Amino acid sequence: MTERVPRPPVEVRYAQLVLPGDANHFGGLFGGTLLQWMDKTAAIAAVRFSISADERTGIAELLEGELRARGHEVVVHGALNERERPDWAFASERVARDVAEGRADQGIVCCWTGTGASIAANKVPGIRAALCWDAETARGARKWNDANVLALSLRTTSEATLREILDAWLATAPSDDPTDRENIDHLEAIERDGRAPNAAI
Repeated sequence: MTERVPRPPVEVRYAQLVLPGDANHFGGLFGGTLLQWMDKTAAIAAVRFSISADERTGIAELLEGELRARGHEVVVHGALNERERPDWAFASERVARDVAEGRADQGIVCCWTGTGASIAANKVPGIRAALCWDAETARGARKWNDANVLALSLRTTSEATLREILDAWLATAPSDDPTDRENIDHLEAIERDGRAPNAAI
């Protein structure tokens, strides 16, 4: 009976899969895929979030824990903070000012429809709040609008949808396309001057 020689175990080293013998070619291909996946994961660095809700219902109870489980820092306002007034206009303003004044990188504001929260946040200069109801709207808000505050509806956003929205929001970087940047610059000029140069008449 031929003695069976044990094969060495598969070893993962620096996101490259190393396989013994003739399997190295496959290992290189698979390692490339694994490297891309790890690069994508690594790109989602820890974010300082400021979040609020005007009532503790629906995803309001889940949001803080979901963000912390992903490794992000979280500051809470509104109904999520017993020392603060919970109403949507007040809570959303606190989040928006955290972002605008540099105490947070991004914000998430919630109310029953998400509309009031987004309106309140957008009253603070420097804030681009986007009401998102699925992953695609979140992805587009980050890519084309350089949104820095995410607004969510407590009524319509399910737990599964929340996770999908957060996945898309966190994985998407603002576009560096010149036209997209010109639009963001135009918004900032409107905030600064009241009317941007070359504004449409």
